[in-house]
Amino acid sequence: MWQAGKRPRVLVADGDEDALTQTALRLGRAGYEVLVARDGEEALARAAAEAPDLCLIDAMTPKLTGYDVTRRLRSDPRTSDVPVLLMTAQAQHRQPDGPDRVAYLPKPCSPRALRAGVSAALAQNAPRRISTAGTVFSRITRSSATDQRSR
Repeated sequence: MWQAGKRPRVLVADGDEDALTQTALRLGRAGYEVLVARDGEEALARAAAEAPDLCLIDAMTPKLTGYDVTRRLRSDPRTSDVPVLLMTAQAQHRQPDGPDRVAYLPKPCSPRALRAGVSAALAQNAPRRISTAGTVFSRITRSSATDQRSR
């Protein structure tokens, strides 16, 4: 888990190379240590091996979807408490099976919304304790809409 004084480690998983690179660059510039994965299987392996403080996963990653990755992270004692943010371009957000809650980020999202979502997820500490996933998404969505209008 993330500790004050240490750069938070964020695992970013996305099958779209451009989106992966852009997200990793934005988070790196914001002061996060960034790990990357190009599919769901790689995301699971890196999460187990490198103990990220947060997983930011595209809902439609190749090989295993973000929903499948989330379920598997929850079932592994090494990763069960790692917060997960799912990035999705879908209008309707499907929750993973079971009682676990995850927060969502719209895709694409502004750099400001990305930083806000990551910061909020790290502050919440663990996805199973996120009782405000809808609130986080709503706040991030409003922030993204405001950013879009101000351009």
